[in-house]
Amino acid sequence: MSRMVRNIFSVGGWTVVSRLTGFVRDMALAALLGGGALNDAYVAAIKLPNQFRQIFGEGSFNAAYLPTYTRVLETKGPEHAGQFASQVFTLLILSQVVLLALVYLDMPLLVELTSPGFVREPQKFAAAVAMSRIMFPYIAFIAVFALHQGTLNANNSWSVPAAAPAAANLCMIAFLAWAAWFPKLSPGVASMASWGFLASGATQLAIAMADARRRGLLERLMRPRWTPEVRQFFWMLGPAIGISASYQIGALADQIVGSLLPTGGLSAISYADRLYQLPGGVIVIATGSVLLREMAGLVARGDDEAALHAQNRAASLTFALGAPFVVVFLLIPDLIIAAAFEHGAFKASATQQAAGVLAAYSLGMPALFVDRIVAASFLSRGDTATPMKATLAGVALNVALKVLLYRPLGAPGLALGTAAGLWLKVGSVYALARRRGWAEPDDRFIGAVAATLFASGALALALTLADAYLADALAHTAFSREIRLAALAGLGVSVYFPALALGLGLSGAAPTGALARVLRAVRPGDS
Repeated sequence: MSRMVRNIFSVGGWTVVSRLTGFVRDMALAALLGGGALNDAYVAAIKLPNQFRQIFGEGSFNAAYLPTYTRVLETKGPEHAGQFASQVFTLLILSQVVLLALVYLDMPLLVELTSPGFVREPQKFAAAVAMSRIMFPYIAFIAVFALHQGTLNANNSWSVPAAAPAAANLCMIAFLAWAAWFPKLSPGVASMASWGFLASGATQLAIAMADARRRGLLERLMRPRWTPEVRQFFWMLGPAIGISASYQIGALADQIVGSLLPTGGLSAISYADRLYQLPGGVIVIATGSVLLREMAGLVARGDDEAALHAQNRAASLTFALGAPFVVVFLLIPDLIIAAAFEHGAFKASATQQAAGVLAAYSLGMPALFVDRIVAASFLSRGDTATPMKATLAGVALNVALKVLLYRPLGAPGLALGTAAGLWLKVGSVYALARRRGWAEPDDRFIGAVAATLFASGALALALTLADAYLADALAHTAFSREIRLAALAGLGVSVYFPALALGLGLSGAAPTGALARVLRAVRPGDS
């Protein structure tokens, strides 16, 4: 268990670095592209490869590949696992060649299908097509990266693949810096951003392949064979693709309906989503990836009780780390958006739009945090079909609410649809898992949730009392928004974590090991 927690914090730490560098990248994009028509086109273009990435890449691929590879590794050894990985690698390369060929047959048609509102604005449509042509091959790089990442993770190598996205962000920042500092030598901000995105995918793949080669885990091209392991992989991959495709239906609905909003609506959704995914991505990626590997190994060895224990500890940790972000996104979304993005071409009107979207997104964040943890009950046992059915129900609600709410509520209505659909999906998967005895909250988990709610209430009270005072006191100060946000962040840390430590102690849910030492360091009265 201590190894699982160490791996979670290792992946989480690198994911924090990745999200922070990504945040710097997004700030640069906001300053250079603003929140208008050109950024709307960029958002539409970048979503195309990202949607295919989630459907055919990391999202679905790891859900099928990591448990299957881990099972082969645990039961048949490294040699058989390496042969399985190489067979899947060959099939993946072939599939990416076919996909790219099909997409490039008619890129304008693909943009028209995914962003129909752009057709009435020829310049925006043309910009989206041009950027899509540059960025789309990213999917090939990132799909192969996902395979190497899964192989490394299954062999308990977490740091390098987790660090690769941070290096990719630095690559893209370099492209944007070139566009800003040497405008006469660059083809324009939009083109440089597009080429930088493509280069970031190549960077991630190169880093993962180098680490795999160093560890003797690098896959090779070989003739695929229809082995039992390959059959099991594809048996899991079909429903896993359905899960990822269902998520992307919601994202596609955001894009289609968002393209019908007034100019800036799609950008508001994009900027709010980047902040929403900042803590969500860190917590979900770190906990979900490590837990799936841990549970798959335990289930393969027949230790279901230990798998259930690992799931409860991961859920407790996720709730405790994620709750403060729900509080701040609900209470001060306008300040967060303004401090992050309101510079250069990004104006106050764009801040107000994005803040409403961020607050709406935050209502679904608790479900987002435990989504992969709950799904691991099924994925670790090779069942991807059950989560797919629940996901489809959530997506149906998501899309229906987007259509109903976008006219009266604008962009925040789309975010509310996302939150409601996610709650339905997670609740359904949890109910099914508990019925089968694959999910059961223990006393420590219940105590951890109670402590988290207590600490969240203390944080909300502190922010409410302090924010109005700071706003008045810093009204005429340079960088007032940034100073105010930094002060509230410091206050939040000093209130939330001691309150959490106190609540965990009173509820009897205090952890052991490294996490316990961290919490003891912030417990009131300790030196």
